[in-house]
Amino acid sequence: MRVEHAELSLLGARETNQDRVGAVVGAEAALLIACDGMGGHAEGERAAEIAVQVIRQRFGAATAPLLDPLGFLHLALGAAHQQIVSIGTGMPLENRPRATIALCLVQHGAAYWGHVGDSRAYHLRGGRVLARTRDHSHVELLVREGVIGAEQAQGHPMRNFVESCLGGELLLPEMDISRRLPLEPGDVLLVCTDGLWSGLDDPAIATALATPAAPLTDALAALGAQAVAAGGPTCDNTSAIALRFLE
Repeated sequence: MRVEHAELSLLGARETNQDRVGAVVGAEAALLIACDGMGGHAEGERAAEIAVQVIRQRFGAATAPLLDPLGFLHLALGAAHQQIVSIGTGMPLENRPRATIALCLVQHGAAYWGHVGDSRAYHLRGGRVLARTRDHSHVELLVREGVIGAEQAQGHPMRNFVESCLGGELLLPEMDISRRLPLEPGDVLLVCTDGLWSGLDDPAIATALATPAAPLTDALAALGAQAVAAGGPTCDNTSAIALRFLE
């Protein structure tokens, strides 16, 4: 498997960076993780750190390519959730550490992804979005039900109200696991926190990563700078990993 990948994590206008990203790229499989510690809760940064560590460790202990990629994603997200819950034991429920996450597994010429909350995964081809995750948020629910349009969602006052996350309550959160997504040479997979996508629409994200001749590192850096500028004086932490599938 030949791929090109790049990652970034920008502070934005915040005092600390509670995002964490992680990539493991091997000859048979690759795993991309973007995790956002929820700033309104205690130790969000630690929650994101733990989630990335737990999932990377599980991937490292597995034999690649994975026989059950969807099962791996489900169990890895569950393990990360349980570990974050454990560090919040004894805290009031509203203060316990929490995080949102998106992760993407690439192997055998296909991608599989899972997410919890409003961190996202994208499948891009030829300057357009073939597929992306749908946020576990109140605003995404309004869009799906036709109450508001995509343009209204961009500036909606409740766009940061997340309805599912890692951590907090003991019960497993709502998580979405994708079907198998076949890849073609030149396709780009992107996982990112809401700081990257919140100020940009899907076409802008797809266009920024669409030029095969440009190094992916440069394209992702330019996209990150665009997202920070769009966020303005209240810009959130902005983090992402992109992978271009070559062969």
